[in-house]
Amino acid sequence: MSAATGAQPLYQDELPSAGARSWTCRRGTALTLTDLAGGANVSALLYSAANPLERYCMPDTLKAQHVSRLTAGVALYSDMGRVLASIVEDGCGWHDTISGHATAETVASKWGANTYQQARNEWRRSAREAFLVELAKHGLGQRDLHPNINFFSKVEVEDEETGALSYVAGNSPAGSHVTLRFELDTLIVLWNGPHPLAEEWLARPVRVTLEHFPTAGADDAVRTSCEENERGFAVTEAALA
Repeated sequence: MSAATGAQPLYQDELPSAGARSWTCRRGTALTLTDLAGGANVSALLYSAANPLERYCMPDTLKAQHVSRLTAGVALYSDMGRVLASIVEDGCGWHDTISGHATAETVASKWGANTYQQARNEWRRSAREAFLVELAKHGLGQRDLHPNINFFSKVEVEDEETGALSYVAGNSPAGSHVTLRFELDTLIVLWNGPHPLAEEWLARPVRVTLEHFPTAGADDAVRTSCEENERGFAVTEAALA
């Protein structure tokens, strides 16, 4: 049963190690990711379902809300100034959106490459490879890649002079969850595998639940958290009208 509405979820499944999925999530729904064992990382891309040329914009999301990480109360902006989704619940507290995602070269150099024929469900497919496979299902490709979100992962500045970042292990305990409420119909692409800065290959099981969810009202906590969000929601709703 859905914790938010008491109704049966529209969709529920487990995202396996190095597994990828993509869905169009409609306005009036929410997607909850649950880290079942702790230590998960889920890399995500978001696009407007109506016009995939409009997609999640990391710089605008961070600078508009004066944040350096994602958590409850943060709106996820598109590159056209509209709000694609909002984080309405967060049991983790810190989600990275500045470190990018793993490529085949990253996997080979850090963790050692293998194939499905060699390792079956434990094969080490990179986020980049998985993203491109999922994007192709929607008529998109390499030029449509953009700075992604890494749910459940935290990074910190290791060296203030160089700006080098380091991965913080143990950020997400078992049972941590994060819920995205969709403000526009949104294509979301997910990959479950290690953060690109992680020391070891560790892909933990993640439950994915899609459910009906009320849209934002006038006093919504994300909308009213700052003046920029008030404007962002107004622009989003004007586009719907």
